[in-house]
Amino acid sequence: MRQVLQNLKTGETEVEEVPCPSVRSGALLIRSSTSLVSPGTERMLVDFGKSNLIGKARQQPDKVRQVLEKVRTDGLAPTLQSVRNKLDQPLPLGYCNAGVVVEVGAGAEGFSVGDRVVSNGKHAEMVVVPKNLCARIPAGVSDEAASFTVLGAVALQGIRLAAPTLGESVAVIGLGLIGLMTVQLLRAQGCRVIGFDVEPDKAQLARDFGAEAFDLSGAADPVREAIAFSRGRGVDAVLITASTKSNDPVHQAAQMCRQRGRIVLVGVVGLELSRADFYAKELSFQVSCSYGPGRYDAQYEEEGHDYPVGFVRWTEQRNFEAVLDMLADGRIDVSRLVTHRIPFDRATDAYDLVRDRVPCLGVVLHYPVESRSLEEVRGRSVSVSAPAPSAAGAGAQAVVGFIGAGNYGANVLIPAFKAAGARLKSVVSDQGVSGVAAARKHHVEIASTDASAAIADSEINAVVIATRHDTHARYVVEALHAGKHVFVEKPLAMTRDELAEIEKAHGASLLMVGFNRRFAPQVVKLRALLSTVTEPKAFVMTVNAGSIPPEHWTQDRSVGGGRIIGEACHFIDLLRHLAGARIIAVSGTCLRMPVGAISEDKATLSLEFADGSGGTIHYLANGHRAFPKERLEVFCGGRIVQLNNFRQMAGFGWPSFRKMNLWRQDKGQKACVAAFVAAIQSGKPAPIPFDELLEVAEATIAADEALRS
Repeated sequence: MRQVLQNLKTGETEVEEVPCPSVRSGALLIRSSTSLVSPGTERMLVDFGKSNLIGKARQQPDKVRQVLEKVRTDGLAPTLQSVRNKLDQPLPLGYCNAGVVVEVGAGAEGFSVGDRVVSNGKHAEMVVVPKNLCARIPAGVSDEAASFTVLGAVALQGIRLAAPTLGESVAVIGLGLIGLMTVQLLRAQGCRVIGFDVEPDKAQLARDFGAEAFDLSGAADPVREAIAFSRGRGVDAVLITASTKSNDPVHQAAQMCRQRGRIVLVGVVGLELSRADFYAKELSFQVSCSYGPGRYDAQYEEEGHDYPVGFVRWTEQRNFEAVLDMLADGRIDVSRLVTHRIPFDRATDAYDLVRDRVPCLGVVLHYPVESRSLEEVRGRSVSVSAPAPSAAGAGAQAVVGFIGAGNYGANVLIPAFKAAGARLKSVVSDQGVSGVAAARKHHVEIASTDASAAIADSEINAVVIATRHDTHARYVVEALHAGKHVFVEKPLAMTRDELAEIEKAHGASLLMVGFNRRFAPQVVKLRALLSTVTEPKAFVMTVNAGSIPPEHWTQDRSVGGGRIIGEACHFIDLLRHLAGARIIAVSGTCLRMPVGAISEDKATLSLEFADGSGGTIHYLANGHRAFPKERLEVFCGGRIVQLNNFRQMAGFGWPSFRKMNLWRQDKGQKACVAAFVAAIQSGKPAPIPFDELLEVAEATIAADEALRS
């Protein structure tokens, strides 16, 4: 299928061939018929892409602070590479889609194949959208008109927050698409409306829709006109739907409001507020969030849990339905908002209009449903690169299929396997876009959205799994049953039942978990130093993990397993490796946080080893970024070694070792992958014994259970 993507580095927009996404539970697979380009929102994205690094930094100062903190902890080179990797990721554009349902995922009740629906799907021939972000199109509404629904819901949510009543006077500042739909919705609600914009044509459209409107490119004073319009009292409410860096809209809104008036920001404007503007009148100011309640709530949007209508009357989906009802009744007219109709094949022309600031409102893309069959657009694989020539004498060359093309998979694992001499046969991603980007960047032969096909591919002899944690065990078992060697990112599994399934499936194939810290050059040196000491060792591992919001998928017990399962396993494995002895006991305690706060990521784990050694892991999410993220201290035989962030290692009391410092951080990712590939090609055993992988996984699960009990 084809999809509109933007290069964040250059700002260029292209229509790319990408694999069709697979429908997932609770979602719909929709074949697009029309989609709407929103000039305001999408112009900001184009402008961001077109700006240089300094310009991008100025637009996102919070990101700059994160980059500077990463430089302090990880070094300049890794940080620059991380920034480049982020900018290499193509950005799917669009969020106003209309089309026909071609497949219904399990649990997506209320929809059927053949339904015409609107959604916040991208500009693509096929989109997968969760059911709560879709709504049926009434029979009397065209697909073109329906494509305005999402923008209408944005306008409607702003109005709901302003809570106007019949007969109130309301000002709308900014008469773009959302502003003009706001005017019509307010008029339908019985309000008197005054509008302002810097473009005369938009002001005239607002007049045509029943508002009194003024062109601010001339001498009109918005405050004076609004006061006069409200019969000298001041308007009851102001909705700001403009897009500008200026602070003027908020200042003007405050000036034109009556005592205790309401101001709702729907657009994007400067927010240097003046206290004097708000103080004397006791004005209220609120920022509207997109389409309505449910937006950015993963439980509502991704998991499909609706809010009870008795408690949340207007969710984002119900706002979609309300806009569609008004389109069907003729109370909203969007036909006059369409300024350009462009075939999807020429979608880049739409972005030329946006980039060049050609006067336009609604730019509608029409998809060629007649010229491309459903089978064509539903293809799950795309050929990207020609096969690379095999290395001389590489009869047992590792031929790899990657499942997962997220940041770590695409920017760390794929390059590492390439550097190790593996043949990169395929990369699978959920939506297809990140897989195509990774394939183009690293010359992987095929991009796909079909994991089972990659595992079944007879040429592939090694499967790399870098997906979300809840899928690891399932893919490991499937790949082992298919006779493939497996490299899986941590964790190996989230439950003992999953471990039992893996143990049952394991046979002659190599199984490797990405415990890369074992292979870091400083850890290799440390292991050699410790091998000369016969007495028990004491390990103190301090992980300044940093805070992750509770709603992040890694904190979700059913998806990420929590941070002990998902990340602390790295450090349990590292201490197991350095001790060189079995783990015989695990315990843990965590801070007693307030009710509702996460405690398990502020914990201390204790390990006992069969040789008498002991290890303590302080895994803490309540520290400061300026402190090293990972610090290891080892005490043994009157000697100490301290390792900071895999860059600086110092020895105290060692006869022939004082320090080992690196120019750049090296956590052993490349060496870990190289060891796995070498084992495949040489026929040697797995770099980490299978029993140790099981032991570390069981210890991690036990530690997590200890904390939660």
